[in-house]
Amino acid sequence: MRTVISKLTKKYQATVPKTVRERLGLDAGDVIAFEIEDDMIKIRKARPIDIEFSNALIPTLNEWESQNDEEAYSDL
Repeated sequence: MRTVISKLTKKYQATVPKTVRERLGLDAGDVIAFEIEDDMIKIRKARPIDIEFSNALIPTLNEWESQNDEEAYSDL
Protein backbone atom coordinates (compact mmCIF):
# COMPACT_ATOMS: atom_id res chain seq x y z
CA MET A 1 0.00 0.00 0.00
CA ARG A 2 1.28 3.45 -0.94
CA THR A 3 0.42 6.56 1.07
CA VAL A 4 0.40 10.12 -0.25
CA ILE A 5 -0.65 13.20 1.71
CA SER A 6 -2.24 16.59 1.15
CA LYS A 7 -2.68 19.52 3.53
CA LEU A 8 -6.07 21.12 4.25
CA THR A 9 -6.52 24.84 3.72
CA LYS A 10 -8.38 27.10 6.14
CA LYS A 11 -11.50 26.36 4.08
CA TYR A 12 -10.93 22.58 4.51
CA GLN A 13 -9.95 22.16 0.87
CA ALA A 14 -7.19 19.83 -0.25
CA THR A 15 -5.33 19.28 -3.48
CA VAL A 16 -5.67 15.77 -4.86
CA PRO A 17 -2.06 14.62 -5.28
CA LYS A 18 -0.84 13.96 -8.81
CA THR A 19 -0.36 10.23 -8.19
CA VAL A 20 -3.99 9.93 -7.05
CA ARG A 21 -5.29 12.00 -10.00
CA GLU A 22 -3.39 9.81 -12.43
CA ARG A 23 -4.48 6.57 -10.79
CA LEU A 24 -8.16 7.60 -10.82
CA GLY A 25 -8.01 9.28 -14.23
CA LEU A 26 -9.18 12.60 -12.79
CA ASP A 27 -9.27 15.84 -14.75
CA ALA A 28 -10.18 19.38 -13.65
CA GLY A 29 -13.94 19.60 -13.17
CA ASP A 30 -14.43 15.89 -12.49
CA VAL A 31 -16.57 14.90 -9.52
CA ILE A 32 -15.19 12.65 -6.81
CA ALA A 33 -17.05 10.38 -4.39
CA PHE A 34 -16.13 9.51 -0.82
CA GLU A 35 -17.11 6.07 0.46
CA ILE A 36 -17.30 6.10 4.26
CA GLU A 37 -17.21 2.94 6.35
CA ASP A 38 -16.33 3.13 10.05
CA ASP A 39 -12.92 4.84 10.22
CA MET A 40 -12.01 4.12 6.59
CA ILE A 41 -12.61 6.63 3.78
CA LYS A 42 -12.15 5.72 0.12
CA ILE A 43 -12.04 8.27 -2.67
CA ARG A 44 -12.96 7.43 -6.25
CA LYS A 45 -14.07 9.11 -9.44
CA ALA A 46 -17.83 9.59 -9.20
CA ARG A 47 -20.03 7.52 -11.49
CA PRO A 48 -23.00 9.05 -13.31
CA ILE A 49 -25.39 7.41 -10.80
CA ASP A 50 -23.54 9.11 -7.91
CA ILE A 51 -24.01 12.50 -9.55
CA GLU A 52 -27.68 11.85 -10.34
CA PHE A 53 -28.36 10.79 -6.75
CA SER A 54 -26.61 13.85 -5.33
CA ASN A 55 -28.47 16.17 -7.70
CA ALA A 56 -31.77 14.58 -6.71
CA LEU A 57 -31.09 15.37 -3.04
CA ILE A 58 -30.26 19.05 -3.52
CA PRO A 59 -33.89 20.30 -3.68
CA THR A 60 -34.69 18.50 -0.43
CA LEU A 61 -31.91 20.19 1.56
CA ASN A 62 -32.86 23.87 1.17
CA GLU A 63 -34.35 24.05 4.67
CA TRP A 64 -30.77 24.22 6.03
CA GLU A 65 -29.68 27.27 4.02
CA SER A 66 -30.55 30.09 6.42
CA GLN A 67 -27.94 32.45 7.86
CA ASN A 68 -28.83 31.16 11.34
CA ASP A 69 -28.02 27.60 10.30
CA GLU A 70 -24.78 28.74 8.69
CA GLU A 71 -23.70 30.45 11.90
CA ALA A 72 -24.81 27.58 14.13
CA TYR A 73 -23.11 24.81 12.16
CA SER A 74 -20.15 26.54 10.49
CA ASP A 75 -17.62 25.09 12.92
CA LEU A 76 -18.58 21.45 12.35
